[in-house]
Amino acid sequence: MARMKETIIYVTRDIERALGMTPNENYQIVSNRTDYGETVREQYPNFITLIESNSDDSAGTGDLMRNTKTQEIFSKVSQATGVKPYILVFKNTARIEPIAREHGWILINPPAQTSEKIENKISQILWLSELEKYLPAHRIEFMKNIRWDGKPFIIQWAHGHTGGGTTLIRSDEELSALKTKFPERRSRTSTYIDGSSFTVNVVVTPEKILMSSISYQITGQIPFTDSPFATIGNDWGLAAKILSAEDKKWIADLTNEIGSRMQKEYWRGLFGIDILKDASTGKMYLIEINARQPASTTFESRLQEAKRAEGAQGLTTFEAHIAALLGQPVTKNLIEISDGAQIIQRITKNTKTVADDVIGTLELDGLSVIPYENTAEGSDLIRIQSKKGIMSAHKEFNDVGNQILLNLKTNI
Repeated sequence: MARMKETIIYVTRDIERALGMTPNENYQIVSNRTDYGETVREQYPNFITLIESNSDDSAGTGDLMRNTKTQEIFSKVSQATGVKPYILVFKNTARIEPIAREHGWILINPPAQTSEKIENKISQILWLSELEKYLPAHRIEFMKNIRWDGKPFIIQWAHGHTGGGTTLIRSDEELSALKTKFPERRSRTSTYIDGSSFTVNVVVTPEKILMSSISYQITGQIPFTDSPFATIGNDWGLAAKILSAEDKKWIADLTNEIGSRMQKEYWRGLFGIDILKDASTGKMYLIEINARQPASTTFESRLQEAKRAEGAQGLTTFEAHIAALLGQPVTKNLIEISDGAQIIQRITKNTKTVADDVIGTLELDGLSVIPYENTAEGSDLIRIQSKKGIMSAHKEFNDVGNQILLNLKTNI
């Protein structure tokens, strides 16, 4: 990708989300001060600003935008270049947009209203229109009207994150408890399908729909999470091995159909699609649309950079995302990858911290480890990244994955 003429300032709670591109004078980052953030800033001291939080938890994107240090950075860049820099965030929301307008900043993310319409589990049904056929059998109902018919099913709220808004109902008692707590809440109920999940990142431009390499979605694995539907990682190696040519074509066709609909909404840049493959029938289903930069983008782009260093041609997913947001022509395809994985240890009932010597052992095994300073249960504790896959089959770790498990068990 050619060097940008414009200056983009990526404001993000989690600095890892912004590291799909090397920071430089035209691409700067504002994030929370963490120990990991400090190690990154040491490499790029002139292009990264870290802000100390006033509480135990990291500041959100909106709070970072309101911080005077952020405003000073924008003013400094404006004075140095004579033009206002662009602002980029991980996901645009109705809270982000007014802050950007208040300061006269040019926000290049797609509109929050568009993102909400596409990602919301309720409004998404209408937005999908005839593409609704790709979803598992479903209906929209108020909780008080849902009846137990003796078969397990899925309830999803309008909003959720990494599986947090998804509940498997296995009994009338479980359903009754939710109905009592949220009788007037609208939900989307779906047939429960046992199977393996996959994800693909997609970049939309006015002329092209660029699909990244498919990854297997690591979900609900103990001891990494307590939630059975929490997404905790990706394995590009396993997806390349276990998906058939027909499966890959189905996903590519679905990607093009949804991408075309996004184009009609004037969407630009990244979004993500999650797919479920039924273990008994082999049938594929659409289960999620993430109308934002997917969390796997940064590491995927790192893996693509490694392939380019070996001679591969094309763009990284993050490079294409930036180009699309800036309205630049995107003529190259994304670099294909077929190996590599990352997995997240979340804060669970049994795991609140990871000892330094455990992290050291993981790094000695050739893995990259990104620590987080979160405190809430279910949030990220450490992110472990491997150049090789860590799964041998659905919900089964290979030797690399089992070594990660063994190291983490010494931490409990």
